Amino acid sequence: MPVEFLTDEQAEAYGTFTEVPTRPELERFFFLDDDDRDLIALRRMDAHRLGMALQICTVRYIGRFLGEDPLAVPWEAVEYLAGQLGIADASCVKRYPERRSTVYEHAAEIQKWFKYRDFADRKWGREFRGFLYGRAWTHAEGPVALFNHAVTWLRKNRVLLSGVSVLARQVSEARAVAERRLYEAVARAASQADPSLAPALAELLVVREGKRVSELERLRTPPTKSTGTAMVRALERVEEISAFALGRVNLSRVPVNRLSTLARYGQLSKAQTIERAPEPRRTALLTAVVRQLEAQAVDDALDLFAVLMANRLISQARRASDRDRLAMLPQLEKAARILAKASKILTEELDLVAEAGTDLDIGALWAAVEEAVPRTAVAGAVATVEALVPEDDGSAEAAMREKLALRYNTVRPFLSLLGESDALGAAPAGRRVLAAVRRLPALSRRRVKDRPLLPREVDAELVPAMWKRAVFSNSKLPQGAVDRDAYVVCVLEQLHRALNRRDVFASPSNRWADPRARLLDGPRWEAMKADVLAGLSLSEDAAEHLDQLVQGLDAAWRQMADRLQEAGDDAKVEVVVPEGGGRAKLSVDKLGAVGEPESLTWLKNTTEAMLPRIELPDLLFEVHSWTGFLDAFGHVSERRTRMEGLLVSLVALLVSQSCNIGLTPVIDPENKALTRSRLSHVDQNYVRADTIAAANAALITLPDRPDHRRLRRARPLEPGRRPRAVPRRRRGCRAHAHRARPRRPRRPARPPPGRGRRREPQRRTVRDRAAARAAGGASGRGAGTARGLSSNPAASGVSEPMGQGLPPLTGPMRVLVPDAGLRWMDRAAQSPGFGKPSGRCSVRGSPNGTPPSLDRGPGRGVP
Repeated sequence: MPVEFLTDEQAEAYGTFTEVPTRPELERFFFLDDDDRDLIALRRMDAHRLGMALQICTVRYIGRFLGEDPLAVPWEAVEYLAGQLGIADASCVKRYPERRSTVYEHAAEIQKWFKYRDFADRKWGREFRGFLYGRAWTHAEGPVALFNHAVTWLRKNRVLLSGVSVLARQVSEARAVAERRLYEAVARAASQADPSLAPALAELLVVREGKRVSELERLRTPPTKSTGTAMVRALERVEEISAFALGRVNLSRVPVNRLSTLARYGQLSKAQTIERAPEPRRTALLTAVVRQLEAQAVDDALDLFAVLMANRLISQARRASDRDRLAMLPQLEKAARILAKASKILTEELDLVAEAGTDLDIGALWAAVEEAVPRTAVAGAVATVEALVPEDDGSAEAAMREKLALRYNTVRPFLSLLGESDALGAAPAGRRVLAAVRRLPALSRRRVKDRPLLPREVDAELVPAMWKRAVFSNSKLPQGAVDRDAYVVCVLEQLHRALNRRDVFASPSNRWADPRARLLDGPRWEAMKADVLAGLSLSEDAAEHLDQLVQGLDAAWRQMADRLQEAGDDAKVEVVVPEGGGRAKLSVDKLGAVGEPESLTWLKNTTEAMLPRIELPDLLFEVHSWTGFLDAFGHVSERRTRMEGLLVSLVALLVSQSCNIGLTPVIDPENKALTRSRLSHVDQNYVRADTIAAANAALITLPDRPDHRRLRRARPLEPGRRPRAVPRRRRGCRAHAHRARPRRPRRPARPPPGRGRRREPQRRTVRDRAAARAAGGASGRGAGTARGLSSNPAASGVSEPMGQGLPPLTGPMRVLVPDAGLRWMDRAAQSPGFGKPSGRCSVRGSPNGTPPSLDRGPGRGVP
């Protein structure tokens, strides 16, 4: 059966409600927007209205219609939809499937209205098969994972799900085609590289005479000991596997993960199982296994080298050096006590001479010292300190390197194989180290007793400061000779560091490979481009996307470099390179508080006084009238929405998220645009990372036109006068009510006879403005209006009238924050706003012109 890879539970859960949708899922998939309501409004009966709404949300949630039983949904979803439609009795939906044709007619109408595609559609069928076959070829994933990706693709592209057996059959066929393509591609590549390669690989499955296991099993066994002899056997294993020269097999058209999966399956299979496999599968398995074994053998050898350097050489040398330093500690303590006594007497005598103002008597000074410590003991103590404590600061590391040079016999057995290995490669930063490694076989065979090593025969720049004493200053060698043993171990230590930094890498390898080698480029990328893009459902050019990332990274690096150069010695961040070499790191010092100069404080206060005192929602609406940045918040399905009051919902969400106050303070059950379900639906479908980035781009790229600048240059301050902004005079601007009386808005024309009047949004009349002015005690500049910003949508250019969402302002803002959280208070004009009036907390204007302040309510409040 084609659905064998699916369990009974998975097959039954396909295209059905397996559990009750969560509250966020209800608000995302079961919220009815204006398009949904327009289609539902064509039905007259409550049962049909609720049934059609149920089918709309069902196909949106699970990707298919429940034609046989459209009511097989959780009852919580039914009640949620009934509440939105104002249907008191949700049980009326049980009469919906009484006429079977009605259910199918509604499903066809929904499919046409929302442009859902049939699974049998030719165009989308070709695109789906291209995605399915491309992903099966480029991704080494199981059938269940591929099945789930197929369902996700269908739902994303609004293609109705087929039956579970049909989709499972297509997934099985795609995987079978991908497997056949994989075996044929690998076997063909091996035959094209060398026709005799396949028979040679088949010989590995034979158990030779006198042996208990096949050659393949022997080559699979990794080294188990960490000795120089084991390192020799590991390098010989690398040479034996490398003799097949599988690097000449061109597998650039085969995805790396598919080849790795094939090799992993062959590694876990016995030799008899591979031998019984039919062609071309057997050749493909052997090629992948031996190719993987070559990389594993190199990894095992380098892992063993790292263990030898860390545990058998560096660790033991450090312990020996520490023991020697501890053994010298008693001598150093004795010498320090003698010098301390002599120094104390000298200091006291010199102080007495300075106080008396007499000439210094050297003989009397030494006589005073010899009364406590003999002169010979002082000289011996000085000699001991000079011998045990060198002048340079790296004496401990230098002493450790001298002990490390004595471990030459541990590494001598594998020097020839390591230096002659073709598996090692180097980046530009590691070429000097690799060149020194290539000369190690000749150095290991050289008889230094007969022909000492000279400084010109080694790379002196490769020897760090901590190694110079051991390499160039060995007292047991002739003058000017180089210690061959110390230099060899020094080169191996530099190789160990370069391998960890990947300045020197191995090929083929999995753990020690060059990270840049796995990037597809040139012909390899062109060969895999179509399959990779189809498997990832990408249509844009990858080069442009990578160029954008590179430009962003380069700009960030250049900005940091410029700031470091500008800061100079006062920079809190610096690039630190270890003394012995290694990867550079960024060091960040603890940042302290920087005081503000008086000029900056004056500038901040002056700028704050010049800014208009407005509420955040009013500001967002005003900026939207200039830039249209709220239009960037599109639906996740990329379809055009017709949701009424969407801008009000978006502004409420932006205020709640930016102020970190949650949805509760901005919810108003009596306002359709501010209900919890509406806000949650808009939050999940409209406010996303990409839409926020698009909105920011709209704000950043706003041209600097004169009509976008709200404020002119501030007037010079007079003594005792508070600075204020001078807004640009504009006809109809209520901020200049004391200069030019605003024109009265024209009454809308009456609708033609026979048509119902459209309900106009509530606007502030002259009476409302007078009431607000009387309540706020405003001066002649106009009450209820922010300085420089009109709260009248017709005057300020705001696309959403204030009556639809946000209250006007009566002066500078003051925030009261008690335990209950934020609430929005209605103004004197009684225009609806965020939430109901609350006596405990409000955001309101101060009529006396004081700056914003934080007051506490009856509760504890927020500091």
